[in-house]
Amino acid sequence: MIGVVVLGSTGSIGTSTLDVIARHPDRYQVMVLAANTSVDAMWSQVEKFKPPYVVMVDPQAAGRLREKVLTANLDTEVLSGSVSLETVVALPEVDTVMAAIVGAAGLGSSLAAARAGKRVLLANKESLVLAGSLFMRTVKENGARLLPIDSEHNALFQCMPAPDTEVENGIRRLLLTASGGPFRSKSLSELQSVTPEEACAHPNWDMGKKISVDSATMMNKGLEVIEARWLFDVGCKDIQVVVHPQSVIHSMVEYVDGSVLAQMGNPDMRTPIAHALAWPERITSGVASLDLFEVARLDFEAPDFERFRCLQLAYDAISSGGVSAAVLNAANEIAVDAFLQRKLTFTDIPVLIEETLADVANSEAESIAHLVDVDRESRSVANQHLARRG
Repeated sequence: MIGVVVLGSTGSIGTSTLDVIARHPDRYQVMVLAANTSVDAMWSQVEKFKPPYVVMVDPQAAGRLREKVLTANLDTEVLSGSVSLETVVALPEVDTVMAAIVGAAGLGSSLAAARAGKRVLLANKESLVLAGSLFMRTVKENGARLLPIDSEHNALFQCMPAPDTEVENGIRRLLLTASGGPFRSKSLSELQSVTPEEACAHPNWDMGKKISVDSATMMNKGLEVIEARWLFDVGCKDIQVVVHPQSVIHSMVEYVDGSVLAQMGNPDMRTPIAHALAWPERITSGVASLDLFEVARLDFEAPDFERFRCLQLAYDAISSGGVSAAVLNAANEIAVDAFLQRKLTFTDIPVLIEETLADVANSEAESIAHLVDVDRESRSVANQHLARRG
């Protein structure tokens, strides 16, 4: 039995992971479930999977869940606090860690899993955006296995030669596909009046609010470009974003001989999750077969960097190096939250990010503690700019 930790188990990636695991009860055992405050959703998962440990980051939520566990007389131990996340991922009975906590909050536990030499299924792209060099060094030094869960990066991984091969890979460039989000064809003037409800209505994927807004601004794709830079050790000039509205081709790899390999499938996160859980084997995921006759056509277009300024800001952050990507990520989280609370317009999201990047000094990422300080400073600066808007 393979012992699995699911960090962020009540979110969309977490629930999809548990759906795949439930299809293979003879292969996987849920050792730990972790979430922030969603007590009712977590309780449903605890009743079904009966894990030895549960972590609720919020202490009050942990207390409420603990009462439910005691009343039901289950043997599940309920822990609280972010430090507990870093403890449970290193347990000896844990083999695989699904790192699906959204945002910068997921960095510590993802890094702890890598430090413990686990198989890390990385759905938390901010870990690489914030601390790419440090994170990849930790993976290598501790013999961890890093497998990407983002559909695009998982597709690139599937289209590449097997890891650790000594054969020259011959890769020319990575083609990172993007749906274009719900506003692919809207003009800049139309984007000014976009509401949070419209931004969260993604045409192809069922995702949380934050990642849905990131998709609408194309910041999500920008963060994925940064993630790909570290995952596959390539420069930003070798990563091209291709807008592909159908979301059937999840990404492509072009080789020096002219070959282009593409990974295709229905837009369902259970495919990359199942791939990473079982790699290098294959298991059923519950995803329906791709009907090419129903798809009928595949469209491609270049991204509009003027309309989707966030994508350009991400490329600029890679070129700037240092802590620029960490500043970008922190400012974006503040901006998206403000937009969802109707304190910021959709078109002002990249403006707030750019203002923050201009006011936070760039420097080399010396340590995780340094990056945490940069993250804190960037959020403070972004909030100051937000306050000036009234």
